[in-house]
Amino acid sequence: MKTAETIMESKGVIKAEMDKVLPKAESDALWKDATEKLGGLLLQYRSLPKGVHMHTDSRILPSAAIYLTVKDVTGQEQAYRIIEDAVVQLCAGIAERLRKLVKLPGMKDLFISIWDPMTKKMFGSGNGFKNVFYTKKKGEYRMDVTECPYCRYFTELGCPELTKIFCENDERIYGNLPGLRFERTGTLGKGAQRCDFYLRKV
Repeated sequence: MKTAETIMESKGVIKAEMDKVLPKAESDALWKDATEKLGGLLLQYRSLPKGVHMHTDSRILPSAAIYLTVKDVTGQEQAYRIIEDAVVQLCAGIAERLRKLVKLPGMKDLFISIWDPMTKKMFGSGNGFKNVFYTKKKGEYRMDVTECPYCRYFTELGCPELTKIFCENDERIYGNLPGLRFERTGTLGKGAQRCDFYLRKV
């Protein structure tokens, strides 16, 4: 298991957002406090299955630790914006790389074909999700998520509102890919009964 310090070193984009809106000394002090909070959370959730740790240790717990620490000083709106703005930046970079990739010959079909093994490996039951997988059809992929560790653990930690940020990452990353359409009607984090994923060629 990675240490809190190692995980926080990878969250430089969030720290940069904090530095934009807070005096440097205050930002540094809050970062230190958030690192200590994350250390406690890692111990609290250390017994989770390995596949769940893929999400808790890299995204859920550090985001919650930073948000809750900053929220106590700046209030909810500013703390939320710091996390959201950082995530938007990260997704923009991923989306741009994917846009270039799917423009290559044959990559749209390949991209759709890898969604089934990818989602089962990263977002399946072994990772704390419950899913409905639909029959494969050429040129499209459909899956629903009916239980999600982001909803569960953000709620347990007292910050369920953060779930919405991560719900929206799918639209940020897949919502504007050339020759492909990502469609969604709702997410668990926004009060729906499921997160539906539908990706198809157009």
